[in-house]
Amino acid sequence: MGLWIPFTLFAAFMQSWRNAFQSQLSKEVSTAGVTLARFIYASPLAVLYLVMLYQVSPAPLPTVTTKLSVMVILASVSQIVATALMVKLFQLRNYAIGVGLAKSEAIIAATLGALFFAAPLNMLAWVGVIVGGIAVWLMSAAGSFKTLSWRTVLLGVGSGLAFALTTLWVREASLILALPFPHGAAWVLVAVISLQTLMLLAWIGWREPETLHALYQRPKKTFLISLCSCLGSLGWFTAMSLETVALVKTLGQVEVLFTLLISARFFKDALAPRDLLGLGLIVAGAVCVIIA
Repeated sequence: MGLWIPFTLFAAFMQSWRNAFQSQLSKEVSTAGVTLARFIYASPLAVLYLVMLYQVSPAPLPTVTTKLSVMVILASVSQIVATALMVKLFQLRNYAIGVGLAKSEAIIAATLGALFFAAPLNMLAWVGVIVGGIAVWLMSAAGSFKTLSWRTVLLGVGSGLAFALTTLWVREASLILALPFPHGAAWVLVAVISLQTLMLLAWIGWREPETLHALYQRPKKTFLISLCSCLGSLGWFTAMSLETVALVKTLGQVEVLFTLLISARFFKDALAPRDLLGLGLIVAGAVCVIIA
């Protein structure tokens, strides 16, 4: 079994918990504050992980190049844009279908990877990516296509495109570093999260200074979100340094399974028949990419 598989499963599991904690915090703090909670403690945690990694397994320090810097900046900004577009979807009445479009990230990443990032897939892998995309669509779509607007479509596809570009640029940055495993992914993790933290702190400090105080008053929830986010990103970045983005993100759709289990166990939400069908397709897609 490829080492990227357990890292991907770990990332999807931690991201599910991060989303659950973010859902709770969103009832008390603004959207910008909830977004910042993902990073504010994640940066020092990522630095701590990097230091421990070098203590256990010494490796060369990275060489910072213009191309590497551009990849890190693009990935950082793209993820923030993707999140902002997703928040816009939440504000629309028929946002669920748009969210389903945003989850087309794996398909978009597979297409862009094959065209521009020298990451082609074989036929079985493409089947897995497409099946996984259909599964997420089934589980996300509200079933009311008559109310679907072009704004919803553009926001959804735009968010999926931005998320796909983020992951492709993260993988490219890891490959540029050419450091031993997993040091390259750890350096990219620190760089991206730190830059995002600085950008969000500057923005919120300027536009919503009261939000910083709100987070300060909720240290436990904020720390849990940052911890799960850091661990999840660690898993994603490491997996994507080992395997193509499309395969990692397709297998990572098991996050939906983890999310439903958390919802059923802790929030007492019932599973709909469409959810069960979607879960079956996610498993089928995951099996295809693992075999591929």
